[in-house]
Amino acid sequence: MMLAALAVATTLAAPRFFLSGDGTLALASAHSGDTATVRYRRADGSYDPDALVQIRRVLRSRDGAEGDVALRLVELLGHVYVMRGKASLTIVSGYRSPDYNEAIRARGARAASGSLHTEGLAADVAFPGKQLRPLWMQIRALDCCGAGYYQSEGFLHLDVGRPRFWEPATSKVEQNLSAGNALVFARTEFDRYASGEPIVVELHAMTAPPVLIAKDAALVEGAKETKVRVEADLPVRDGCWDVGQRGVRMRVVGAPAASRGRLTLRTCSPRVEKTPETVATNPIEVGAAR
Repeated sequence: MMLAALAVATTLAAPRFFLSGDGTLALASAHSGDTATVRYRRADGSYDPDALVQIRRVLRSRDGAEGDVALRLVELLGHVYVMRGKASLTIVSGYRSPDYNEAIRARGARAASGSLHTEGLAADVAFPGKQLRPLWMQIRALDCCGAGYYQSEGFLHLDVGRPRFWEPATSKVEQNLSAGNALVFARTEFDRYASGEPIVVELHAMTAPPVLIAKDAALVEGAKETKVRVEADLPVRDGCWDVGQRGVRMRVVGAPAASRGRLTLRTCSPRVEKTPETVATNPIEVGAAR
């Protein structure tokens, strides 16, 4: 969660995310008129809490609710902002409260029941018509994120879920693909970690709680697999962590130095509906130079 990371400072030489902006961002909300022009990341790599509060306000739900906005999404928006020569980004839809998301679904809007907007992981950003497709192709080529191309509506959907891309005709929103935890995935708080630093992990697109997570996991780097521990302030059921809601933060400890690997979490039986047996994170680096 964004506010939980505000106090994090780092002496890591590299940015904490593989994909990032230069620490500046200008946003405007298409529906509220709110704007923010901020430096959200300081020279030492720490995040400015006041700037993040301003970003969160611009990205708030149309029903007025504010929710957490992932630092990973802030950095994606920062990257796009720099790509476009630092022209302010117009937000059509940022965070959506679960109630608002269900309300627009009830009206027939193309919104997923497990929408990443409801977890602060997605934003719809308006661009001039002639820029839409070239930008979509550029973001697709990054192989980092979700990128949806909505030409008639005049925006791109950007999210920090699995790398994938679509147009309205191929989105399959009406099929409710995330039902029963079918698309559950994990994201770490950052991409780069110092040796010995706990790695915070959250599950996303969890549509059928609870998910039971084993207390051991693996850091997989190529053919090498190293056992690590999963810690959490959660109830335990049948020897596993009981993740009963979104936004639960687990900590992975004991990860060895790795130039680029992924954490693989194991789910435990009984598995609800379509819950997968393993859930992998985004790539991470451990032991980055100070």
